[in-house]
Amino acid sequence: MRSEVSIAEKSNLTLEEAAAYFNIGINKLREMTESNSCPFVLWVGSKRLIKRKKMEDYLDNTFSV
Repeated sequence: MRSEVSIAEKSNLTLEEAAAYFNIGINKLREMTESNSCPFVLWVGSKRLIKRKKMEDYLDNTFSV
């Protein structure tokens, strides 16, 4: 039996999940995560995941994205 984990309980989100959770467009998330110094992106091979808690912290301290 496979149970689904809610987005709010996941530590890492896909771009689609992060876009829905943070109400930010996928293209904007891609743009924000292009930098090698981005603190909230996790690369798994060529797959880009968003570290949910670090992204929340980033947005808490940011005026505009």
